[in-house]
Amino acid sequence: MPLLVSTGALLLTVVFAAGIGTVHVPPGGVLAAIGRGLAQTIGAAAPGDGATRVADTIVWQIRLPRVVLAATVGAALALAGAAFQGVFRNPLADPYLLGAASGAGFAAAAAMVYGAGLPLLGGWGVPVAAFVGAAATVVVVVALARRGWSVPVVPLILAGVVIGSSLSAGTSFVLLAAREQAVGILSWLLGSLTFASWDRLAVAAPLVLVAAVVLLACARGLNVLQLGETSAAQLGVPVEALKVAVVAAATLATAAAVSMAGVIGFVGLVVPHAVRLALGPDHVRLLPVAAIWGAAFLVLADLVARTVISPVELPVGVVTALVGAPFFLALLRRRMSA
Repeated sequence: MPLLVSTGALLLTVVFAAGIGTVHVPPGGVLAAIGRGLAQTIGAAAPGDGATRVADTIVWQIRLPRVVLAATVGAALALAGAAFQGVFRNPLADPYLLGAASGAGFAAAAAMVYGAGLPLLGGWGVPVAAFVGAAATVVVVVALARRGWSVPVVPLILAGVVIGSSLSAGTSFVLLAAREQAVGILSWLLGSLTFASWDRLAVAAPLVLVAAVVLLACARGLNVLQLGETSAAQLGVPVEALKVAVVAAATLATAAAVSMAGVIGFVGLVVPHAVRLALGPDHVRLLPVAAIWGAAFLVLADLVARTVISPVELPVGVVTALVGAPFFLALLRRRMSA
């Protein structure tokens, strides 16, 4: 039931957000534009009259790709956050714990400043660099923390903090060395969905879907892991394989999200907490509902980012921080007083 209610709320949020902007489109018009866009995509309908074409362009080509990409990124971050919190048994874990954000930020900044060969990739240079940077950072962190065939949690977290801090320092150096590109780098580091498109969504969504399938398959193992690694192993859970699978899948989701939208904080920290308080710690329910709530949260945050001081647009990461920080403190206070 919570899954169905959450899904319905997300769909309503998507329709609502796609209609809000400089030109208001009512919910019925949004649904009609989506229907016509789908029909034209498969060649089952011809373009309508002038007014209809304008509405279709606004909804289908401009707003809907951004709204759906926001939902995809929010779902990826919340899902990864819930998975990291489960595998590390640490409520303060988030998708960036192992340095993915720092690696992506450093790689993206370097690509913007020094990426002379990246024009060969067209508009994909920075996203590709960010994805590779995030994934490579986590691979290095895991390699540093590995002890034989096992990956101890504490060395893994410590290696992530150290490598992440080093890469953040590298990003600061790049910012100081190339002041003319600093505004663009800062905008990316604070998170932005300005360059959303169906093409970008077509790249990000399959990666997030693969990660989601793996994490959902690991949900029951994560439940048993909450008893401790020794107890989980005695109950037949392949603990090391589970940890590697969860870390790899959560990193894939995080890297895909960061490469498409930059570094957006608090989604992967706050949303899993809120869902856990509402539904309990069962990862079979927690993971999918957290993904849906994360999607809805980022869609609404992006709506605020692009409309609150229109025509100027805020970085969506600023909005999630302004909303997420006090909300997380309220959750923490409630948990401490319970």
